[in-house]
Amino acid sequence: MKIALIGATGFVGAAVRAELLRRGHQVTALVRDAARLAPEPGLTPAVADVYDADAVAAGVRGHDAVVSAFNPGWNDPALYENFMRGSAAIERGVEAAGVRRLLVIGGAGSLFVAPGVQLVDTEEFTGHVPPNIVPGARAARDALDILRRNTMLDWTFLSPPAFLGQGERTGAYRTGGDDLLMAGDRPAGIAVEDLALAVADEIEAPRHLRARFTVASPL
Repeated sequence: MKIALIGATGFVGAAVRAELLRRGHQVTALVRDAARLAPEPGLTPAVADVYDADAVAAGVRGHDAVVSAFNPGWNDPALYENFMRGSAAIERGVEAAGVRRLLVIGGAGSLFVAPGVQLVDTEEFTGHVPPNIVPGARAARDALDILRRNTMLDWTFLSPPAFLGQGERTGAYRTGGDDLLMAGDRPAGIAVEDLALAVADEIEAPRHLRARFTVASPL
């Protein structure tokens, strides 16, 4: 497939890029600075401002799918505002380009830990997560709420589990819906390499169209 990838140089995006290329897909990476990407077979850099819907449309036009691992940067002093602004521009740009398939990688904060209670609104979350990250988690939750109203795109929103880190690609994961996945009495986790595996699987064989899902390491 021909896949446009936003956020290809970030922690999650780099793992997704590697997985898609490993599977033989043609990947166009929308980046601010093409010099940040080393040449790889199957990879084409495209310089684009993701806050500009027209630039996004130009960069993704003609692709089979778009994967967004967009994040303004956890230390951005206007993290919430820029997260929302970039998410909106990406959504509008993909629509304008005529690409129907969009997979957005968001955060775990919007997952439910009890009926009507999302992780990002709990004291456990705000008490353990660095303060600079909280606005991004809230923005990812609000961006999902907006995306849910989109009837033009075949969108999917993927929330990682509570713990996401570097590790070995095991080739296995379990899936869930809107609830936080657990490992016994504590929140579950996954290696970013296996999160990327779930992204590629969903792009190749969609199972969560116009829906959010989450993944975690097998029990």
